[in-house]
Amino acid sequence: MEQWKNRVAVVTGASAGIGAAIAKDLAKAGMITIGLARRVERVEALKKDLPGNVQGNLHAVKCDVSNEDDIVRVFSEIDAKFNGIDVLINNAGVARHTELINKDNSSKIREIINTNVFGVVFCTREAYKSMEKHGRNSHIVHINSVAGHYQMQIPLLNIYPASKHAVTAITEIHRQEFIRSKHHIKVTSVSPGAVKTEMMPDDVEERLGKIPFLEAEDISQSVLHVLGTPPRVQIHELIIRPFGERF
Repeated sequence: MEQWKNRVAVVTGASAGIGAAIAKDLAKAGMITIGLARRVERVEALKKDLPGNVQGNLHAVKCDVSNEDDIVRVFSEIDAKFNGIDVLINNAGVARHTELINKDNSSKIREIINTNVFGVVFCTREAYKSMEKHGRNSHIVHINSVAGHYQMQIPLLNIYPASKHAVTAITEIHRQEFIRSKHHIKVTSVSPGAVKTEMMPDDVEERLGKIPFLEAEDISQSVLHVLGTPPRVQIHELIIRPFGERF
């Protein structure tokens, strides 16, 4: 991670879970880390978990990644204030109980697609504008899911896998577009299995039985591994499962 010291990282969905763990670890690694969240006060509170000498590396910024206008404004402000963006972690995501055949689910379906798909597309687009302008080696990481690689047989979680399948395809599209851009920008999809976070439904064990979980810190350490590869190495897809996961 020495190559990223004093460089700028943006982490979406940084208020809790995987995003919070990544934001803290990047700050500890010496990166100027901007944690985006709607609950911005929770990102501010993360500083108490950091050593005093690196608390200043973490900055909290309010942003709703389901809102394109908000993304454009916030990324422009970050670029101007911090002299560019070098790393983007597209972590923000939502999962809701939905049925595609139920007309009462329209707002939930839109929320999932707007956050999990359009949020990734528009945050990457705005980060790329900064990366292109400054011309430094850069890296974008999409926090995907094992649900983005096959259709999980979990009732009421049906639009969530569709959104993550989109991220799998988008990762390859971004890889090809970055190559054509002639800029040294890597892209990686990190796909965890079950992770013990607030996002996990309360009734998951009632529906699936007792299952093993990863911790948010497991995913964060994997992200640091991906970022720490030399310029010649691009990890395109990393799938991380808890030992014994059955689905």
